[in-house]
Amino acid sequence: MMGRDSILLPVSPAFIAFSLAAAFLLNLLPWGSWGWVPDFVALILVFWSIYQPRKLGIGIAFLMGLVMDVHGAALLGQNALAYTLLSYFAITMHRRVLWFRPPVQALYVLPLLVLMQIVQVIVQLAVSGKLPDWTYFAQSVVAAALWPLVCWILLAPQRRTIDRDDTRPI
Repeated sequence: MMGRDSILLPVSPAFIAFSLAAAFLLNLLPWGSWGWVPDFVALILVFWSIYQPRKLGIGIAFLMGLVMDVHGAALLGQNALAYTLLSYFAITMHRRVLWFRPPVQALYVLPLLVLMQIVQVIVQLAVSGKLPDWTYFAQSVVAAALWPLVCWILLAPQRRTIDRDDTRPI
């Protein structure tokens, strides 16, 4: 695990795009009947909104939401609205969250993911009048449990090897 005193290299925009594309491909897998499988696009959006808020903004979250709306044949804008709010609140609290290690960060991410699902439920209720059962929110719990692993994987390319040099001030 990364120590508190290690310095991260700058993240490549290509790596951010790759991680979002990989998350989208994970969402494409045919496990829609399993209620506990998290929304990987939302998880990656939260991660980059917290760790790189200037490189991934609300506009990218909106576009990814539209892509997920088209993929899921949902009401156009349902996921876009949810992802936009998710990204906005993650960017708003990113400085506070970064003070903690990933297992504690998961406690901050969980309410964000639940809020995103509540927005989706409200839109579904307004359009179709259907409410999902309580297991629908298991996705958020599983995603929060995966948060430390996601942090470890996505921060791996940015970790700098520790090379001690007594002549350098940093």
